[in-house]
Parts: sequence; C-alpha cells; structure tokens
Amino acid sequence: MPRIAVLPGDGIGVEVTRQAVKVLRRVAADAQLELGLDERDFGAGRYIRTGVAITEAELAELETEYDAILLGALGDPRVPDHAHARAILGGLRARLDLYIDLRPIRLLDPSLSSLGHAAQPVDLVVYGENAEGTGVGIGGQLHRGTSDEVALDEGVSTRKGVERLLRAAFEHAQSVGPRRVALAEHPEAMPHRSDLWRRAFAEVGAEYPDVERGVVHVETLASDLVFHPARYGVIVAPSLIAGMMSHLAAALAGRPWLVPRAELHPGRPGLFRPMHGPAHDLVGTDRANPVGAILAAALLLDRLGFAREAARIEAAVRRSIRLGQTTPDLDGTLGTDAVGDWICRELGEADL
Repeated sequence: MPRIAVLPGDGIGVEVTRQAVKVLRRVAADAQLELGLDERDFGAGRYIRTGVAITEAELAELETEYDAILLGALGDPRVPDHAHARAILGGLRARLDLYIDLRPIRLLDPSLSSLGHAAQPVDLVVYGENAEGTGVGIGGQLHRGTSDEVALDEGVSTRKGVERLLRAAFEHAQSVGPRRVALAEHPEAMPHRSDLWRRAFAEVGAEYPDVERGVVHVETLASDLVFHPARYGVIVAPSLIAGMMSHLAAALAGRPWLVPRAELHPGRPGLFRPMHGPAHDLVGTDRANPVGAILAAALLLDRLGFAREAARIEAAVRRSIRLGQTTPDLDGTLGTDAVGDWICRELGEADL
C-alpha cells in the first residue's frame, strides 16, 4: 500500500490540500487502490508554539516510511523570516537529495489563455536544478544598514549535479516526449556556470541521438514562450532561470496557481505541491482555487505508477474548467469545497 504524508502547511494550503485529499480518496476508491494518507502538522502554528519546524526524527520518518509527500503551501506573516518554511523545505531537499524541480505546464482549456483563443497550445515541462544553483545559501552582507552596505549571493553548479539533471530531462524527452530538449542559459550573467552547462548538455545529449536538442538564450526563450510556445517540449535550466520561465509559461497557460510542481530524486519519496504560496488574504473566504493542489495529487499518482488514475483526475479538472465549474478567479461561482466536490462527482460519473 503506497503511503503518502500529507502536509497541509499554512494559509490556503490547508483548504486546497483538503480538496486534493478528497479527490485522491475518490479516485482510489474507484480503482480499488489502497492509499495510506497520513496528515502531519508542520505548519507555522506548531513552529510558533514549540519553536520546532521539523526534527531529524521526522525527516527520517518521511524518508523511510512514505512513498511520497503532498504539501499544501508554507509561509506565514507571523514568521517574517520564513524560518519554518526554510527549515522544512531545506531539510527535505537535503535529506532526500531532491535535485529535480519539475513543473509540467499545460493550457487546460483555450479559455484560460492570456493571449486569447487563437493562441498556440502550451504543453511543456521545465526541469530546474533544485539542489544547487542560487538556493544554496552561499553569500552574506557587510556593513549592513550603512551607505557602504554590500550584499552577495553566489550560485553553484557542479559537474555531477548538472549532468544528473540533464540526464533526467533527456530521459523524460525520450520516454514521455516530445523528443526535444532546450537548455536555457544566460552566459553574460553566468559565464562560468553557462560554460559548464553548455559542455555537459552537448555530452549528455549525445547519448540520446533521437532527441532533438538546442541551446537558447533566456531572453529569446521569454519571447518565444509568448509568440511560439509550441516550439518547446522540455526546458532544462539553472534554478533562477527555471523559476522565472516556469511562471511566465504558467501565466500564458492560464494562471500560475493552476500548475503542480514536484521535487524529485528517482527512487526516493518526492515532494508534490501546487506552484502557489499560502495566500493568507484568501484564507476563510472559500475562494481559493484548489486545482493546483489537485493536479499535484495527480502528478504524485503518476510518479507512483498510477498513470490511469492521474489522467482521470486531469480530465475531470479540464471538464470543470470547460463547464465553468470553477472558483471566481476563473470567472466561476463555486467555492473551494464545491470545486473539490464537483470534481469528485465527475470522477464518480465518468466511465471507469
């Protein structure tokens, strides 16, 4: 029985994760699939009460006792330095060595396109580095608060780290498709790291002769995503570039908060979550859109080997959008809970 740790987190994370779990239970019942869904409290409230974000014992348990982790969102204004979020995400990334930041971005319905109904389809996946890059915390400040203040943040790329991410991107292109991979770079801003990435890209790419490959400047990529998104299938990039291009593509495909995200290391428990944050201004309003969390649950199932169940969830989400059974941000009239209920009913009524 697959075991899934459910971490609702903070803000609307609690509300949207509830819908994702509801949908998981519905599709699992239809497929007669046993899922162990264990909710765990790693939110800001616990951190404020106890001063503990996550313990080593809890990290070890998540590593050894679970097959996947479903996360709502982390962040709370009562913790302005985001200490608990950094401890949890940083702890999981380090413990599980989650080196892949995977973001599949699809235009779920033409009505969502920010470029109008005539826009090209958006159907691509971004592979960003997740264990290196600009998020490693190397840097510091001098003379803080004075006119001589200096702030420094460094990015790091290693040959091992770059190669394994590139290989994951090429494996995806070869096995899932489409069979083309683009490396996004900014050589003027990162000359040494870009040189490493470009050489590794050529060498790893040579192992996949049936996969088309090319290098694209990030400024060209940004323009292409607006005017020619269909040119791209798999985009692989350093963390900062991957994050920016993911949000641009997600905006073109509807809304960034509709996009799921997975942090992965094949063979280890992955972390699955929507691309949005805790959005505390929406808490308790019943207006938070749960689609990103529901699609994160679908992505989780797909990675666990339940592709049919994942596809059924995505199909139900597409129908909810097409039929206007959505929250107000997509011009619908349903609340957060009602969207989850509608998708569950649709799953129950659809052909199995």
